[in-house]
Order: sequence, then C-alpha cells, then structure tokens
Amino acid sequence: QVQLVESGGGLVQAGGSLKLSCAASERTFSSYAVGWFRQAPGKEREFVSAINWSGDDTTYADSVKGRFTVSRDNAKNTAYLQMNSLKPEDTAVYYCALDSYWRSNLDRAIANMRVRGYWGQGTQVTVSS
Repeated sequence: QVQLVESGGGLVQAGGSLKLSCAASERTFSSYAVGWFRQAPGKEREFVSAINWSGDDTTYADSVKGRFTVSRDNAKNTAYLQMNSLKPEDTAVYYCALDSYWRSNLDRAIANMRVRGYWGQGTQVTVSS
C-alpha cells in the first residue's frame, strides 16, 4: 500500500506563492501518474493538475493554468505543485493522488485515480485578500 504525504501548505497573501510537495513511500511512484486535487469548504473536490509517469505530459484546470506548475522527481519519489499568483479562491485543502496502474494516457490516469488511486491526507492552503 503506497502512502502519500503532502506538505508545504500554509497561509499566504493574495499574489503570493507556495510550493506543495507529495512524497510517496514506495518506488512504484515513478511508474504512475500523479494528480493534484483540491476541496474548498462546502464544495466538491475538484481537479487541479496532473503529470504522467515520466513528467513529459501535464495538464491543468483552466482556473490555475498559467499560475500553477506541476513537476516530479522520480529519484526522490516526490511530486510538486508550484503555485504562483495565488488568489483567495485558491483556498482549499490540497490533495495529491497516485494512479494505481501504468498508463500512457494521462486523462485515463486522472479518471482512474479519482476512484482507485492512492491519496494523501491533504494540506491546507489559505490565501488571504
């Protein structure tokens, strides 16, 4: 059972930056896609970004495109989410998720990790206005 631990959340003013990390407990991390999701109070969990197993394919929600950057370091079993130009509406608990199977298609990986993936416990990001 792969365990994921997010870190890097905190309180930041609007316009500021944070970098989230997602550390995995097993080397199988390097074979699977990673996704970032967030859930604000009273709202459903939403997709933020994802990166394929090798790091050469990424995708973003329209709401964060151009401001957030996803990356990974497979040698460290860690994925990252660099968040710039943060807005109050980015306030949420951020979760990373790991697919449970190697896939070449990132969209399918995102769909699978929603229901069968491994999930971290989340890290709170609060953006003040």
